[in-house]
Amino acid sequence: MLPSPESPSSSVLFDAEFLERLRALYLRLRKRKKLRRKGLQNTPATGFTREFKDFRQYTPRDDYRAIDWRLYARLGRLFIRLYEEIQEFHVHVVIDTSASMAEPFAEKRIASLKLAVALSYMGLVGHHRVSLHTIGEKLGDASPPLKGQGSFQRVLDFAHTLPYGGVTDLETCFESFRPGRRRYGIIFVISDLYGRSVNEAREAMRHVATWPGEVHFIQVYHPWEESPDVDGEIELHDVETGEQRRLWFTPGDRERYARNFRLFLDEIERTCQSRQIDYQRWRTDYPFDELFLDLLSRGSALAGSH
Repeated sequence: MLPSPESPSSSVLFDAEFLERLRALYLRLRKRKKLRRKGLQNTPATGFTREFKDFRQYTPRDDYRAIDWRLYARLGRLFIRLYEEIQEFHVHVVIDTSASMAEPFAEKRIASLKLAVALSYMGLVGHHRVSLHTIGEKLGDASPPLKGQGSFQRVLDFAHTLPYGGVTDLETCFESFRPGRRRYGIIFVISDLYGRSVNEAREAMRHVATWPGEVHFIQVYHPWEESPDVDGEIELHDVETGEQRRLWFTPGDRERYARNFRLFLDEIERTCQSRQIDYQRWRTDYPFDELFLDLLSRGSALAGSH
């Protein structure tokens, strides 16, 4: 388990610049095409809210109950208030807090937390309910459902206090995860998807069929994990199990490793496609803003609701 004093402070992870970028991303999403918006009104979801949109002059065909009498008292003319009906979703953000998400590359932890906070922010400003979950050796306790921009500080507090460590048991976590069915769910799983075996993530994904709603898997990895810069005699240390192994690593071994790692990513992507799960690779050295916009703009209901 990583000791908290070594963890970056919330002021470093979520400084004023990052929060301003979130607002800018929100505005950029609003300007983009509102993908799938009309279709979303026909989802099996329940729960709608009404947001004030504009005023319009009253006509005899309008419902008199929509007249704004305060405005009439000031202007002496009849206007009605126009509202926009907004679909409420339940956004579930699932964060992998196993040891491999923090060691030896802290960039994975930072990227996943920033992504979780950004998704939560978009959910709150979009008038949705947001729940935060953790996975590792088992499914952690979820945060209470949050709603409204006033809850954003609670998201930051939750992210800042997350302990990292232990092994990954994707099979148990995916089977145990039970998102609510009262509202249409949008589920984001943020993980490196490193299980106890190379095939565990693919096999565990069969449980996703029981999750109601739209599902996204975001696989976070460091560029060194894709192409390790090592040569000669090395000692490998498993940060989750503590297992150690010495071996001789040749340039040919490095090529075979890189090829197998790409196969691993491709197999995850194909499995997601076959199960109608949206999938995105999230390499920690790629631009955060562009990856985030791409994630939501491919058709997520979270983008279409803004």
